[in-house]
Amino acid sequence: MEADEGLILNVSSLPSPESHHSAGHKRFRKPLPGKDKWQPTALKRKLQWADEGTPSKQKHKLSVSPIKKCTKEANICVKGNLSSKSPLKKHSADRQNESLSSRPFIKTSCLFKNNPEIPEIHRGGVKQVQERVFTSDSFSQLDLHPHLVSTITTVLKMSSMTSVQKQTIPVLLKGKDALVRSQTGSGKTLAYGIPLVQSLQGMKSKIQRSDGPYALILVPTRELALQSFDIVQKLLKPFTWIVPGVLMGGEKRKSEKARTLDMGFEKDVTVILNTLNAESERRQNVLLSATLTEGVTRLADISLHDPVSIAIVDETWDRTTPEQEAMCSPARTVEEGFAIPEKLKQHVVVVPSKLRLVTLAAFILGKCKFEKRHKMIVFFSSCEQVEFHYKLLLKILLGGQEAEEPERLPLPCSHLKFLRLHGNMEQEERTAVFQEFLQCKTGILLCTDVAARGLDLPRVTWIVQYNAPASPAEYVHRIGRTARIGCHGNSLLVLTPSEAEYVNSLASHKINVSEMKMEDILSSLMKDDRFKGRQWGNKKSHGMNPQEVRERATVLQTEFENYVHSSEGTVRWAKKALQSFLRSYTTYPKTLKHIFHIKSLHLGHVAKSFGLRDAPQNLSTSMAASLGKKTKLKPKRPDLRRKTQGKRRLAEILRSEYSSGMDSGVSKVKRKKKHGKPGNQKTLS
Repeated sequence: MEADEGLILNVSSLPSPESHHSAGHKRFRKPLPGKDKWQPTALKRKLQWADEGTPSKQKHKLSVSPIKKCTKEANICVKGNLSSKSPLKKHSADRQNESLSSRPFIKTSCLFKNNPEIPEIHRGGVKQVQERVFTSDSFSQLDLHPHLVSTITTVLKMSSMTSVQKQTIPVLLKGKDALVRSQTGSGKTLAYGIPLVQSLQGMKSKIQRSDGPYALILVPTRELALQSFDIVQKLLKPFTWIVPGVLMGGEKRKSEKARTLDMGFEKDVTVILNTLNAESERRQNVLLSATLTEGVTRLADISLHDPVSIAIVDETWDRTTPEQEAMCSPARTVEEGFAIPEKLKQHVVVVPSKLRLVTLAAFILGKCKFEKRHKMIVFFSSCEQVEFHYKLLLKILLGGQEAEEPERLPLPCSHLKFLRLHGNMEQEERTAVFQEFLQCKTGILLCTDVAARGLDLPRVTWIVQYNAPASPAEYVHRIGRTARIGCHGNSLLVLTPSEAEYVNSLASHKINVSEMKMEDILSSLMKDDRFKGRQWGNKKSHGMNPQEVRERATVLQTEFENYVHSSEGTVRWAKKALQSFLRSYTTYPKTLKHIFHIKSLHLGHVAKSFGLRDAPQNLSTSMAASLGKKTKLKPKRPDLRRKTQGKRRLAEILRSEYSSGMDSGVSKVKRKKKHGKPGNQKTLS
């Protein structure tokens, strides 16, 4: 399938439609029955001859008058000299042909033609679930060790408790199991970390290294493991005899395979809990999340014994003690809505597929270069897409030495600093990137969902979801990287016209987004004269001329395409990213298939968003499968069939650090409830 694009070419020897009927010239093709018009297929064939000269059967060169022809099928724009007049003098014709042949062939995208109509986004009145983040209660009011209180106030710089901490800490200090749901960025790590340290330091028999582990904290990603370890380490500063440690998986994962076949974090937790059940007679369990999905509920059934449910809701409830407050606020189901930080402004923009890449680039330039300094996270659905966009944006938006040597930091004056993070990177590099983005004041982090859960990244002002998440819960976790602990933040969800219905899906979960117009985002290109079109020359730009904005967007898209097509290697690299996008598009759950379906994609238009001028014709087997062409493998020997089934079973138990973690299904595991001596406290995060 060819992309829906325009070609601006210099055509020196194309006959006019009338020349088909001229006695002195042979036809290029035989007209169809009942039609004498010049057919678009003939035009395509002639375009292929444009740089090779006239076919051998054509005896005469034609001088033709200017005309612009756009075919409906491929939107191919041809600029040249077409006429049915007789040839001019030989000298004049040769000079004209020589001038035309000396001009370079320019291929550019008709970005603003033949796009689907952008639908109106109608949103009903959505009242979002709100939580009161802060309270006036201090940690000194709790029955905590004085040194622990001092560490909280001096090292962690916290003087008063958040709502989730106020409700959770007293319950856990009494040794009860708890199921805690509170919005992202509300302080859940300290809500379990503080009672954990208080319990361990207060044990009558002083802890020794030879005792082994007393507490276990499970988190879904390596980055969150490092962050949680750092917080616990700070809490333990006064209690030097208690030594924390961190353990992370080191094997490589193919994120797309894992997302398609993954059984998720829930599977791993089940195995670990069953092992703990066999070893310990009693433990205290805590399960905390910003969302309570069905997967989390199953996990609670597996891990918790008679738990107290703590769900932070609006402050209008009449509560007395923290325990009663927690008991009277049962865990809500996903249908009742998710709590969103009050100071988080959520936006959505509907963009045709062909314009997605230039819109993303324009948004990054507008926010991180021409406005005040911003810190931005952009979420993609696969590792290959992160790598592709990282290198492409680095090359085109920064250019020069910084793009040729990505390891080098960009110049301070550029205000653009690109970083990337995904599950296929080596752990050492992932840790370095995480720490660098953690400490920097500005920058753009391109990542997969490895950065979606639990991470506390200071000063993040914008979350961009370039690929829509697979569930509203995943949406909440992504946007939760900003507007943390009462700070202001913004988010932008990028959808295509066929995906606009996703806004209503969010609204059904009490998530309210406001629309941002694509034209407003593209207008930021007016501030960068690198993308000024030739027709504007040295003219000064006046206001936001829509035509000039489109011209600049086309220039930027052309730069993307020229770089992608600069070598066979970059073309393969773009096709690989396109493949991974198509594979990830097939993994949306059945409940969203009416919005995200592979058949709704125009491959030519999608290819444009990866800098490709045409949709690849030689799709691999995996891409063909993504398009719904199911190919069944039929092993000739029974042992091959058993080997294939074994691989599938192995793939099912692989945990992906790309997965959202707790939304995949698994059968409930019945746990034998054992009671015995207290002491061993296990915390599940």
